[in-house]
Amino acid sequence: MTPDILSLLSFDAGWGKPLLIAAGVTLAAATCGFLLGSVFGLCGASMKLSHRILLRTVGQFYTTVFRGVPEILVVYLFYFGGSVVVTKTMNLGGFPGFYSMPAFAIGVIAVGIVSGAYQTEAFRAAYMRLDRGQIEAGAACGMPKLLLLRRIIVPQTLRYALPALGNIWQSALKETSLLSVIGLTELLRQAGTAAGSTRQPLLFYAVAALMFLIIGRATGYGLSVLERHLAKPWRR
Repeated sequence: MTPDILSLLSFDAGWGKPLLIAAGVTLAAATCGFLLGSVFGLCGASMKLSHRILLRTVGQFYTTVFRGVPEILVVYLFYFGGSVVVTKTMNLGGFPGFYSMPAFAIGVIAVGIVSGAYQTEAFRAAYMRLDRGQIEAGAACGMPKLLLLRRIIVPQTLRYALPALGNIWQSALKETSLLSVIGLTELLRQAGTAAGSTRQPLLFYAVAALMFLIIGRATGYGLSVLERHLAKPWRR
């Protein structure tokens, strides 16, 4: 690295600290969105596995829509649509002006809903792989439903779903870059600001790409460790 590059990326007078903070925002948005998506995914999978046709239809509609619509459109719809609804509601209540939605919260919701649509299919497919004999044996032994869920269904469903969840996590991490369009200062937006201020786009976008790669590899390794841990009881 040349001295100029080192000064641009320094933590004192350079862009090192803002980029690191933006990377933290990216990781926080991806984590919160993924966890929210897990809730949506479990609910969606439960609906698609239900014996009631109405619930199955709702689950099918959810996965079809949010897996088929581009993620950036979901972000726009929630951010600008939500701002319009809130503004009109406040104006009707006697509070004039325009009310903007918080970018981080909307970003987490958008990433969570899209992620949840994919997690729905991951959880549903994992549940379909379960050995029904074990579930029937547990029920025959007098296991209550909650105990059956905790000891047999959840551990094995998570084990089968984890490889797909790892891919969905990587997608959620990359989708956070779309949140720059609604003003969230995440890693890509901060890199763009630094590139515009210093006229060094190649440097800062390369640094942003490297930071995305590091975050993705580190979290992917953690998921791989968890996957091996869950697979221990089924190894010879």
